[in-house]
Amino acid sequence: MRLSMLFVCASAIFLAACGRNPPSAAEPGSAFDPIAFFDGHTESWGVIEHRSGAPAERLVTVSQGGTDKDGRLRMVQHLSFQDGTTQERDWIMWRDGAGRFDATANDMVGTAAGSADGNIFHWTWVLARSPGNVLMDVTMNQWMYRLADGSVMVRTTIGKFGIIVAEVSEQFTHKAKT
Repeated sequence: MRLSMLFVCASAIFLAACGRNPPSAAEPGSAFDPIAFFDGHTESWGVIEHRSGAPAERLVTVSQGGTDKDGRLRMVQHLSFQDGTTQERDWIMWRDGAGRFDATANDMVGTAAGSADGNIFHWTWVLARSPGNVLMDVTMNQWMYRLADGSVMVRTTIGKFGIIVAEVSEQFTHKAKT
């Protein structure tokens, strides 16, 4: 009985989280275009937080992206963690209609899907933390906010079975192509 009640409660929390409406765009102007933003050199600095909100680890990324003749962004992102470990994520992102974007990456399960609304971009994807071991997969739910200075603030929740297990806050800056 307790196990079934726990399952019902967890399911209710998961369904409630799925039904949230995105906030309306706070800044007028053109829609945030993640392909344009990540075309060129970008860097980020951030922190990974435990479920409790306590900082767990710092994160730095350096990325280089470029668009091909079809307008697809191909980006290599180097991630460096406080403990000295590094990762490389190879992205391909493309438009899938007005304000809609899809992407794949070397450590992603399936395809990420997202949409832009004013200065806000939101998307979700499944990250394969240990490729081949589906029990290690986590869901990434990411909100990007383009700020007035051109930088982008990112808030990512990392979930497992509908429960947030960690959160990441990052600020990305873009250097114009030369």
